[in-house]
Amino acid sequence: MLAQIVLFDGFDPMDVVAPFEVLSAGGEASGGALRVEMVSAEGAREVPSGNGLPLRAMGVLDPERADLIVVPGAVGSLPDPEAEEVDEGSIPAVLGRALKTVLPELLGRAVARPETLVATVCGGSLLLAMTGLIEGRHATTHHLGMDFLDATGTIAVDARVVDDGDLVTGAGVTSGLDLGVYLLERELGPRVAHSVERLFAYERRGVVWRAEDPAPVS
Repeated sequence: MLAQIVLFDGFDPMDVVAPFEVLSAGGEASGGALRVEMVSAEGAREVPSGNGLPLRAMGVLDPERADLIVVPGAVGSLPDPEAEEVDEGSIPAVLGRALKTVLPELLGRAVARPETLVATVCGGSLLLAMTGLIEGRHATTHHLGMDFLDATGTIAVDARVVDDGDLVTGAGVTSGLDLGVYLLERELGPRVAHSVERLFAYERRGVVWRAEDPAPVS
């Protein structure tokens, strides 16, 4: 199984490093059943993050080859709803610049491919939502971006991890750890996931939300 973690200019390093570490450890614990690599839409290059920490993409995002694609969020300020002009340092602006590359086309191919599982951390779901790729799907993001996510036509769910079939999304910041552990449990089994939890001295937080019956009575 191949997992590709996407880098784009302005990405949030925490959204990348947390799932990378967890998935890589899961690959070792499973005897090599999972391989993890960092990629970009443009191919191998040094990619600047939003806080000055660059990471190296070792190859190109390949939705026909990857079994799992993880999309991080961005570093930036929150938009001012009363501002007449968009702050170029805001998260929507950073994501908007990423959408001017070939990244949306590649992600669109990934979402359309049944064999590919697409996962996001924090504002990564906003990046997909801004392209219209997850309209009508259940997803989560950082709690400060929930209204924005809902406004795109995505069904925003206030949960730490949301499983919507071939789309799995994580909420803000440290939820990348929870997302990674859940992906290991889902794809490689609970014993592999438990071994990584023990290795990292970290227990996954919260219930993974799924659109399954019965619904709670309000």
